[in-house]
Amino acid sequence: MIVTVKLFASYKDLLGEDEVALDLPDDATVGDALTLLKDSFPALADQGYSPLTACNLRHVSKRHPLQDGDELAIFPPVSGG
Repeated sequence: MIVTVKLFASYKDLLGEDEVALDLPDDATVGDALTLLKDSFPALADQGYSPLTACNLRHVSKRHPLQDGDELAIFPPVSGG
Protein backbone atom coordinates (compact mmCIF):
# COMPACT_ATOMS: atom_id res chain seq x y z
CA MET A 1 0.00 0.00 0.00
CA ILE A 2 1.07 3.58 -0.54
CA VAL A 3 0.77 6.12 2.29
CA THR A 4 1.54 9.82 1.89
CA VAL A 5 3.50 11.26 4.81
CA LYS A 6 3.14 15.01 5.35
CA LEU A 7 6.14 16.58 7.10
CA PHE A 8 5.94 19.69 9.26
CA ALA A 9 8.31 22.13 10.98
CA SER A 10 11.83 20.79 11.60
CA TYR A 11 11.04 17.46 9.88
CA LYS A 12 10.19 19.34 6.70
CA ASP A 13 13.37 21.41 7.04
CA LEU A 14 15.56 18.33 7.59
CA LEU A 15 14.29 16.48 4.54
CA GLY A 16 13.81 19.51 2.31
CA GLU A 17 10.39 18.19 1.31
CA ASP A 18 6.89 18.64 2.65
CA GLU A 19 5.73 15.12 1.83
CA VAL A 20 7.03 11.68 0.92
CA ALA A 21 5.29 8.51 -0.27
CA LEU A 22 5.95 5.27 1.58
CA ASP A 23 5.33 1.79 0.20
CA LEU A 24 4.24 -0.34 3.17
CA PRO A 25 2.92 -3.88 3.68
CA ASP A 26 -0.87 -4.23 3.82
CA ASP A 27 -0.87 -4.80 7.60
CA ALA A 28 1.33 -1.79 8.46
CA THR A 29 0.70 0.51 11.38
CA VAL A 30 1.70 4.12 12.03
CA GLY A 31 4.66 2.76 14.02
CA ASP A 32 5.81 0.75 11.01
CA ALA A 33 5.63 3.85 8.83
CA LEU A 34 7.63 5.87 11.37
CA THR A 35 10.32 3.18 11.52
CA LEU A 36 10.61 3.04 7.73
CA LEU A 37 10.78 6.82 7.54
CA LYS A 38 13.53 6.97 10.18
CA ASP A 39 15.48 4.19 8.46
CA SER A 40 15.14 5.90 5.08
CA PHE A 41 16.11 9.34 6.40
CA PRO A 42 18.74 9.01 9.18
CA ALA A 43 18.75 12.79 9.71
CA LEU A 44 15.42 12.35 11.51
CA ALA A 45 16.93 10.00 14.08
CA ASP A 46 19.89 12.34 14.61
CA GLN A 47 17.51 15.07 15.82
CA GLY A 48 15.60 12.94 18.31
CA TYR A 49 12.64 11.37 16.58
CA SER A 50 9.39 11.01 18.50
CA PRO A 51 6.75 12.70 16.36
CA LEU A 52 3.14 13.48 17.06
CA THR A 53 1.00 11.73 14.46
CA ALA A 54 -2.31 12.24 12.70
CA CYS A 55 -3.91 10.01 10.09
CA ASN A 56 -6.46 11.57 7.77
CA LEU A 57 -6.65 14.65 10.02
CA ARG A 58 -7.24 12.65 13.23
CA HIS A 59 -4.71 12.20 16.05
CA VAL A 60 -3.63 8.55 16.22
CA SER A 61 -1.20 6.36 18.15
CA LYS A 62 1.63 4.26 16.74
CA ARG A 63 -0.64 1.19 16.89
CA HIS A 64 -3.16 2.68 14.45
CA PRO A 65 -3.54 0.48 11.32
CA LEU A 66 -2.96 2.19 8.00
CA GLN A 67 -4.82 1.71 4.73
CA ASP A 68 -3.82 2.33 1.14
CA GLY A 69 -4.15 6.01 0.31
CA ASP A 70 -4.01 7.27 3.90
CA GLU A 71 -2.37 10.60 4.67
CA LEU A 72 -0.10 10.45 7.70
CA ALA A 73 1.04 13.77 9.16
CA ILE A 74 4.03 13.93 11.50
CA PHE A 75 4.88 16.85 13.76
CA PRO A 76 7.87 17.34 16.06
CA PRO A 77 7.00 17.37 19.75
CA VAL A 78 5.97 20.79 21.02
CA SER A 79 7.45 22.28 24.16
CA GLY A 80 7.27 25.59 25.86
CA GLY A 81 5.99 27.28 28.88
